[in-house]
Amino acid sequence: MATESWQVRAKTKRDAVNSLIPEQWRIKTPIPSPLEQRDVTGAYICQYLTHAEIEITETDAVGIVKETTAGRWTAGEVAQAFCHRAALAHQLTNCLHEIFFDAAIESATKLDAYYAEHGKPLGPLHGLPVSLKDQFHVKGVETTMGYVGWIGTFQGKTGTGKEMVFESEMVRELRALGVVLYCKTSVPHTLMSGETVNNIIGYCWNPKNRNLSCGGSSGGEGALIGLKGSPVGFGTDIGGSIRIPAAFNGLYGIRPSSGRLPYEGMANSMDGQNTVLSVVGPLATTVASLRLITKALLGQQPWLYDPLVNEMPWRSDHEQCIMKYIGTANGGAGKLAFGIMRHDGVVNPQPPVRRAINIVVKVLETLGHKVIEWDPPSHKRGNELCMKTWRFDGGKDIHGAFALSGEPPAPQVSDGYGTSPSVEASASEIAAVNVAKREWQKEYMDYWNSTEKLTDTGRSVDAVIAPIAPFAAALPEKFSYYGFSTFVNILDYTSAVIPVTTSNKAIDIADDGYQPLNEHDRLVWECYDPEVYDGAHVAVQLVGRRLQEEKVLALAELVGNAIASG
Repeated sequence: MATESWQVRAKTKRDAVNSLIPEQWRIKTPIPSPLEQRDVTGAYICQYLTHAEIEITETDAVGIVKETTAGRWTAGEVAQAFCHRAALAHQLTNCLHEIFFDAAIESATKLDAYYAEHGKPLGPLHGLPVSLKDQFHVKGVETTMGYVGWIGTFQGKTGTGKEMVFESEMVRELRALGVVLYCKTSVPHTLMSGETVNNIIGYCWNPKNRNLSCGGSSGGEGALIGLKGSPVGFGTDIGGSIRIPAAFNGLYGIRPSSGRLPYEGMANSMDGQNTVLSVVGPLATTVASLRLITKALLGQQPWLYDPLVNEMPWRSDHEQCIMKYIGTANGGAGKLAFGIMRHDGVVNPQPPVRRAINIVVKVLETLGHKVIEWDPPSHKRGNELCMKTWRFDGGKDIHGAFALSGEPPAPQVSDGYGTSPSVEASASEIAAVNVAKREWQKEYMDYWNSTEKLTDTGRSVDAVIAPIAPFAAALPEKFSYYGFSTFVNILDYTSAVIPVTTSNKAIDIADDGYQPLNEHDRLVWECYDPEVYDGAHVAVQLVGRRLQEEKVLALAELVGNAIASG
């Protein structure tokens, strides 16, 4: 019997997922090209929804939980609305890998029955729909992580007894909180790309500007939440994979430090590479939504179920210290201090990103806060260390996954890993990278501490404002530089994304005659076109120190609200 080709397997899987969209939710007319309809968010997607569905899906996670826990909205009607909007989002962007709407409606029905019987919600997140990146294992559906060779298996293996029955630890905790799970979102195969593309679903587009990428590797989450097909979802981040999609899609997102939220039982690439750990964190439309779900998960005591999670409950006093610093208790006399990283010494960001940084600086100065130019230890060194960790195994893990089906890697992956494995790093070489990483972390820590002399607050800077990528979003196959995101990973700092503005072709003029600093800088400069980028979301990241999730969220909310009102 002939072996089925990878192309056939991929198409069969793709068709199977698409067939799970109910007939009444399918878009019957041809979807217009990006030239005809660049932006499919807002009014465009809402044309397919009822007024009730729009009201529900335009509400953030905090607002939804307020209604469901009070019994004013049923879990069933909320689940139905988000399943419908997610189905539309997928047809517009290719953002879903797994659809389990029927299971979601069944789960919501049980939640409603519980509420009717007991007169109270099952948990603090009763009836809240949550989307998950396709690294989470959920009972009843597959986890392919974009690999054709993982279809019908458990992480590429058969006969494990875990196929379609095993669940990741966070999935268990979310269910205990009353969450409704309904879909898993698309990723680039390998996870190691800032664009989302694989041989199963194809390319996942940016819904705000369909000339551009939705980001990666949690790109499906970014596109789905950007279209409000989910109020909050979870991605992962080893080099920017939460922050990049959040930024590209105009969302808030947080990359926690390692050991804060449970990663136990999730699929991953290069599992066992511990020099730079991938972390899991949420993306949403508001900071309040990020706080709600993070605080709820920590209330489940994940450190009892994941050996890598620190025993660290939610620390409200860390949020309150921000209010103390800005002087709400003494008439507003206090202030905060921020480092401003306009570039990293390697690449100069494109005009929309530079303007976003300037907007944030102006807002902070108007509020009376101190800003200083950020001049840290070489980011080039930090980025090079991060890149080395991703290649410790010479690509053996990812090429082994490709070999299961014979599928080729996308260019976004082969550009970094080639088409076959290379030589693995020795134990001595890995140890040397670990030493160099620790030394760079120490240098960065000392520099951060030294800013106490420059802030006028009696403290070192409270956070750093920086680009997440050198562009508002990436053109297909043009994400050539990751240094603005990877420095956070090598330091294991906490970082949150803050939406700032949108690209404007009338303001963000190309730098004609610019002399690039190096090859990385040239590639970024050459791919900027004001017309192509017009309308794309532009964001910054707010970087705190390790394990400062509460403080970083408080600061992100403060800055984000000031930008929105300014």
